[in-house]
Amino acid sequence: MADELHDTGGKVRLHVEAALSDGARVVLEDAQAHYLLHVMRAKTGARVSLFNGRDGEWLARVAETAKRSCTLVGERQTRAQDATPDVWLCFAPVKKTPADYVVQKATELGVRALQPVFTRRTIVTRINEERMKANAIEAAEQSERLTVPEIREAVTLDKLLRAWPRERSVLFCDEGGDAQPIAKAAAKIDTNSIAILTGPEGGFDPAERDAIRSQSFVVPVTLGPRILRADTAALASLAIWQALRGDS
Repeated sequence: MADELHDTGGKVRLHVEAALSDGARVVLEDAQAHYLLHVMRAKTGARVSLFNGRDGEWLARVAETAKRSCTLVGERQTRAQDATPDVWLCFAPVKKTPADYVVQKATELGVRALQPVFTRRTIVTRINEERMKANAIEAAEQSERLTVPEIREAVTLDKLLRAWPRERSVLFCDEGGDAQPIAKAAAKIDTNSIAILTGPEGGFDPAERDAIRSQSFVVPVTLGPRILRADTAALASLAIWQALRGDS
């Protein structure tokens, strides 16, 4: 495996916080070092691809290894940093496995920020931000994107609406039946900086729905004649926007 890593230019791809440049030394510890050294069995001289969301992607060489850490040295940039589509996903958390799935797939679809929102019908009462970040990092590493989405602290729906930046439109996935199709709405919006808002299992209650629709920055949209699961609605709406207005 070490020879394979060396010969292919770095099949392993890792997100790091350190700055990346020619000759930059990056120290991996704990989980990443264990993965690289003991799961992938990389040896000194193996090549690994690194990215940090700022400096593009770099090919690095394993220079030193220890029991619980290893040091990589940057050799050359293989991809320049690119811009992440300015799309936020605001979603009501659902049970653990679907929530993990939403984070992973939204990352693959290129979302810039993930904002959990507590509503009156939200079953989940606590958010594990570290778990969300870990899922996002893993998905970014596997999907070849150069950034990891921002994981935001969960807020109530009321707080979200009060603090919302008015210049950013919100595509509100509404089950009310009188909203316009999301593709039609996407074609009319005059900015690529938007957010998508989806509800919990069971949907928004009537008072919440009225509060959302009363906001000037909200554009109610529908995803079709069928009622979708919360996780399906979040990913379908994101995929449609990315296909029509994003980088897909």
